[in-house]
Amino acid sequence: MLEPHSTVVTMDFKGNCVLLGVLLLVSSAFQQAPPKKKRDPTKDVAIEGLQRQIDDIFQELNLLKEHQALQSVCLKGVKIHNKCYLSEPLKKRYHTASDDCNALGGILGTPTSADENDQLNNYIRQSIAPDEQVWLGISDMATEGTWMDQSGSSIVYRNWDTSNYRARQPDGGMSQNCVLLSEAAGGKWFDENCREEKASVCQFNIV
Repeated sequence: MLEPHSTVVTMDFKGNCVLLGVLLLVSSAFQQAPPKKKRDPTKDVAIEGLQRQIDDIFQELNLLKEHQALQSVCLKGVKIHNKCYLSEPLKKRYHTASDDCNALGGILGTPTSADENDQLNNYIRQSIAPDEQVWLGISDMATEGTWMDQSGSSIVYRNWDTSNYRARQPDGGMSQNCVLLSEAAGGKWFDENCREEKASVCQFNIV
């Protein structure tokens, strides 16, 4: 879990809001001054400089908002390998679960190593329930048999369940194009019909 820094972030946020207000007032004063017959190059440069400062502060404020939102997610969820994961126990179809994660600024969870997969499996057991299954951000909807993450990149790490030689995963063909992580199977992956309703876990990358 991340250590909270809400006091520092809030102070920075308020300080930037005050500075932004001052700059906006100064900029407004420049723009409302009585027009002259000849343009004053010095004033034009000053206004451009103020506008750049205002743009920079707006950008910094947006970054602070993103930081606060991400901090909130990590405090509610768990930090694993420079990512924050937040579970969603409510069962949904794959596309609905994906859209809901996107709306929060994340994507469906996509572990990229055995350790990350194991930690995610433990988090699912603790935050949702033992023996639960959750959607991962992996599918072969674009090309059958080519499993890709939600950025459109081919996955490097795989953890398919191959314990049953008669039903080695993935085994669903064109009818099962989305991937589940099964806590009951120790974090192994299964392909499944995307219209099935399952729990999910959202992933937020920490930059």
